[in-house]
Amino acid sequence: MSIILETKDVHLSYGKKEALHGVNLDFEDNSITALIGPSGCGKSTFLRCLNRMNDLIPNTTITGSFQFHEREIYASTIDLVELRKQIGMVFQQPNPFPFSVYENVTYGLKLTGHSDRKFLDEQVERALKQAAVWDEVKDNLNKSAMSFSGGQQQRICIARLLAVQPDIILLDEPTSALDPISSAQIETTLLELKKEYCIIIVTHNLQQASRIADRTAFMLNGNLVEYDNTSKMFTNPEKQDTSDYLNGKFG
Repeated sequence: MSIILETKDVHLSYGKKEALHGVNLDFEDNSITALIGPSGCGKSTFLRCLNRMNDLIPNTTITGSFQFHEREIYASTIDLVELRKQIGMVFQQPNPFPFSVYENVTYGLKLTGHSDRKFLDEQVERALKQAAVWDEVKDNLNKSAMSFSGGQQQRICIARLLAVQPDIILLDEPTSALDPISSAQIETTLLELKKEYCIIIVTHNLQQASRIADRTAFMLNGNLVEYDNTSKMFTNPEKQDTSDYLNGKFG
């Protein structure tokens, strides 16, 4: 496996309050990494560093190294639109745009100048198939994406991201607002997508992490406590805090 993204000594402060205290994590291509830990431990904050979403929060200071394809993503020369195309994000609540399914999936492609109808049609079908929602929406591509179920909306959002062919997919608790059947469909989709992408997922659901993640990072109070192969961490964690969290003693 090759490392696609490497972070070193990541500190983040909101004003004077430091929320991340020197996190070191690397991420492999064609794998799923889960970030776990109790609420407020810094996992979503860290995730948002990876495509500079925290830039949108006033009075935020970020230091450390973020090497993506051996380029520093916090360099002043980085094109943020291009970065967020390469490192895309799916949020907790499904957030399709109030357009048709077709317009949702082609949104990013049109932003980058694509207008050829045949090309757009091909990319819509490819992305919706990759997101495992094509069969459910193919006869209703001109219908509002908002009119579908929560699970379908979330997969349409994944397709919208896949249409621009990112390298990394960031997911911030993508199934927490969904029912168990929809959650299982998303998990199945992610296991298929990791054949082509690096996937980094924040999840509160330990069972979900154990089912789909190749590697898991446990965070607590803004620190990285432990990072290992998921099967090893869940059966034989090295740190007492990790063991206590996995056994439900806090969190």
